[in-house]
Amino acid sequence: MKSGLKTGDTGQLTWVVDASMTITLGGDSRATVFSTPNMILLMERAAREALRPFLEPGEESVGIEVNIQHLGGAGLGTTVVGVASVTMIDGRRVSFDVEAYAGDRLIGKGTHSRAIVSLSRLIENLAGLSHDEGRAMNLAANTGPLPPFETLLIDVSNRIATVTLNRPKSLNAVNVQMTSDLEQTVAWLAGHPQEVRVVLLTGAGDAFCAGDDVKELRSLPLTTARTLSHRQAEMYLAFERLPQPVIALVNGDAFGAGCVAAYSADLRIASHATRFAMPEIRLGWPPGYGIAQLTALVGKSRALEMCLLGEPITATQALEWGLVNEVVPGTALLKRGRQLAEKMLQMPAAALRETKRLVHLDEGSQPKVAHRADTEAYLRCLELPDAQEGLKAFSEKRPPKFTGR
Repeated sequence: MKSGLKTGDTGQLTWVVDASMTITLGGDSRATVFSTPNMILLMERAAREALRPFLEPGEESVGIEVNIQHLGGAGLGTTVVGVASVTMIDGRRVSFDVEAYAGDRLIGKGTHSRAIVSLSRLIENLAGLSHDEGRAMNLAANTGPLPPFETLLIDVSNRIATVTLNRPKSLNAVNVQMTSDLEQTVAWLAGHPQEVRVVLLTGAGDAFCAGDDVKELRSLPLTTARTLSHRQAEMYLAFERLPQPVIALVNGDAFGAGCVAAYSADLRIASHATRFAMPEIRLGWPPGYGIAQLTALVGKSRALEMCLLGEPITATQALEWGLVNEVVPGTALLKRGRQLAEKMLQMPAAALRETKRLVHLDEGSQPKVAHRADTEAYLRCLELPDAQEGLKAFSEKRPPKFTGR
């Protein structure tokens, strides 16, 4: 924002009330008046006009707060004037007293605040949210046959589906292809609630999942990384919307996205050798999703410890903290998972589905909303020099040298 804006500066806008700006009261055309939403819009636009001369190229102002009283009416053809006067400037937030007049008559007054934002970032955010919503629709139930996958192994027997993350040479790190495969798997499971009653999720080799594929991430354009992160956030949330209970059999390290995948399941059984971590901070950014779910499981203090320090915790600690339900020897992991799945198969199917739904429903909407906040914070940090240094250091297998910028 350019310098020079000061309290007392004003913006003004004049309209002539036409039919699109009115509401007819009581169905009587004689009671057709300038509507309250349009009066508010007039005053908001006046405030926008006050700021326009002080915006840098690529900036725009957006309304963030409004408190208006509608004091009088104005009919069709009336000239109405909106006036906004700057009352406070707090960084990129500007507050106004706003008024609306019909001739000399005051018909509305109140307060309004606007924020100065980057237009390109606003467009990116809107595109990300639109994609997120579209992706939710794409995860709708697929009642067709199970498609082939490059990065997953899926076995269905006795109404139990075992889904194995299958990139063992990369410690089952989640790349673009695995994201797509998991999305399709979730959609297929949602479409087959009778054929599959319980889902087991595990990893091939010595790790459950090492997190996102950082090597691939480094090569992705920011717009692609943004889209991918929104897709992944939606994908992990989709686990809880499945009609089947999901049991994570955590057979080794579950770091970052792998930790999120584990605690997005309904139950978690870990092997003794398993470690859990949210190490994103060590690469230069916050977790891209799942902080609220982690906090719900382990509490605020321990969630902060995991996310601020980025250090792994043992399976025993995870059990004590409530992150996992059981810890068993690695050789007994699959057997124990199947035992729990078999127990669930003995339960009435409808009651099992409804119980899962109600528990997640009782959790409220905050974690779902917070997912988007997590993702946006992660993407903002991903653009900063420290994040680029973290990516480079990871690929070069050396400690990062953060500058704090």
